[in-house]
Order: sequence, then C-alpha cells, then structure tokens
Amino acid sequence: MDARKYLAEFFGTFLFMALGYTSVQAAANAGIPPLVVVPFAFGLGLLAAIFAFGHISGGHFNPAVTVGMALDGRTTPIDAVGYIVAQVLGAIAAAAVLLVAISQDAVKAGVTKPGGDTSDVGALILETVMTAGFVLVILASTKKVPTLAPLAIPLTLVAIHFALATVTGSSVNPARSLGSAIVGGDLDKIWIYLVGPVVGAIIGWGVWAAVAAGDAEA
Repeated sequence: MDARKYLAEFFGTFLFMALGYTSVQAAANAGIPPLVVVPFAFGLGLLAAIFAFGHISGGHFNPAVTVGMALDGRTTPIDAVGYIVAQVLGAIAAAAVLLVAISQDAVKAGVTKPGGDTSDVGALILETVMTAGFVLVILASTKKVPTLAPLAIPLTLVAIHFALATVTGSSVNPARSLGSAIVGGDLDKIWIYLVGPVVGAIIGWGVWAAVAAGDAEA
C-alpha cells in the first residue's frame, strides 16, 4: 500500500471534477450551450490530472478504469479499493467546493441523468457501451503506445461527451456521477451510472484481453 498513490487519485480526481463541474455553471453564466463547453472542460480536466498526478498513481481518476486495470492485473485488489475510495472522495470534494462557492443548484445542474427521449434502459446501454470503448482505449494505449496515451485518453473522453452529453449526461465514470449526485442532493438515477460503467469496464477489458491474446499469438 502506498498512500501517495491514493492521495494522487484523490487530488487528480478533485482537479478533474472541479474543472468539469464548474464548466456547467460557467456555460450557463455565459449563455453558451453546455455542449460547446463541458466536453472540453472534462477532457482537458482529465489531461491536467494525468500530467499532474498520473506519474504517481497511473492516473485512473475513474472507478471504471480501476476495475479494468485490476482485471488486467495492472492494479492489485487492495490498491483498487483504495483508488476507488479516493476517487469518490475527490469527486465529492470538488462538488462541495462548487456548493460552497456558488450553490447547490449549480452542483445539481451537473447531475448525470437521461435526457430527451432517452429511457433509463437506453441510458444504461449507452453508458455501458461507451465505457467499454473508453476502457478499451485506455488499456490499449497505455500498453501499446504509452507516450500517446495522455493525449488519446482525454480526446476520447471529449468525443464521448459530445456523443452522450445531451443523451445520458455523459458519465462513463461512477465517481463523476456520485460527486454531483450526493452533493447536489439528487440520487434518483444514480444506479444507471454505477451499473453501466462497471459493466462496461468488464466488457472493455474482455475485448482488450481477446485482442491482446490474438496479438500475442500473432
């Protein structure tokens, strides 16, 4: 156990979420559609967290990523639990800062929920599929092209946000959803954003394992 890793996951997730959560209110203040601002804020927030703390902990900042890494044997079960606790606490702390600095409504505006005509089941499917793709990109890029991973991963998150922001609220990260839901006082749909990303992480790892096995045999 290395407390530095857990602290890195806490502060990295805090930085990542502080930028993402605040961007929702910033877009509203500027009268700009959130889709123009929020995807970039979360993507660049992840980029900042990776460069600031990734060298210490590996830069997960997402329980789904930690699940994928643990399944692939890159993170021990004990560290995985520590990482996930640190990530959730970091997200809650980021939401708490927004609560104190602005209001609970500002936090609540960032709660992930199905949008438009998207049903709960539809949101669950999309969160699962997109998380699987995200985790697959992370597992592949960190293994095959580690020098490009710090750019490939945030850019993938930006793309996912553009795809899902108005459909599911775009989570693919249980910590991201828990932070705003707990502090914002709205846990109504939280199950979608816990189940979907975790199942997606398992699927993403399964696809990666199959591809990696084939690549090794080749």
